Amino acid sequence: MGKMRIVKRQKVCYDRENKDVRQIMIFHGFQKMTMLDYPGHVACTLFTAGCNFRCPFCHNATLVTSITKDDLHTEEEILTYLRKRRGILDGVCITGGEPLMQTDLKAFIIKVKELGLMVKLDTNGSNPSLLKELIEEGLLDYVAMDIKNAPNKYALTAGLDQVDMEAIRQSVDILKGCNIPYEFRTTIVPEYHTASDIEEIAKWLSGCYGYFLQQFVDSGCTIRNNLHAYAPSAMMELLQITKKYVPNAQLRGV
Repeated sequence: MGKMRIVKRQKVCYDRENKDVRQIMIFHGFQKMTMLDYPGHVACTLFTAGCNFRCPFCHNATLVTSITKDDLHTEEEILTYLRKRRGILDGVCITGGEPLMQTDLKAFIIKVKELGLMVKLDTNGSNPSLLKELIEEGLLDYVAMDIKNAPNKYALTAGLDQVDMEAIRQSVDILKGCNIPYEFRTTIVPEYHTASDIEEIAKWLSGCYGYFLQQFVDSGCTIRNNLHAYAPSAMMELLQITKKYVPNAQLRGV
């Protein structure tokens, strides 16, 4: 996912008039403008903290294994920024961590949509029910889902003992059947991905809207150290394998 670090916590606010309790998202920093994270659009990027995966090559380890309290921003601060940037920003990219773990995410997205902005979501696909709900209610305009590996190596690549592959498959099917733009993407690491793995993934994703093979870049903040990247020539070979099943597949970061 994105490369900045954001923490999401919950601030409880008491509404004296309505006498209720509301959960307010809090972010740890945000990228105020990007032309890279949301394809074809000018956006800002917000990062949530916490993830149910432990991918060894994750470049935002401090969002996953050692969440800090630095540089916190309330959702109202971010919404104020977005109001001031209407006409300049096209949308918002919400990444992490895993954003669909956040119970107050939907309420926040509704507020963003009320400003007339588009929303791109990055996800690992482990919560298909919420993903489907957000799509069906018209709250998402673009989704990027990470495909960690071929199914038989998914848990290993996600850094877990086991992964609910039925949930992952459901999310893939939801996106392949939805009416909004989306992409699948796999960060390629020689320690975890072979040519046969990539071919199996490509067969699985055949017919999808878009698929990217992403070059691994060591951010200096990965969960596991001493990982490597394929050479550009090797990435091109993997792309050619992929294109047999996903003709519009592309490389990213090479």
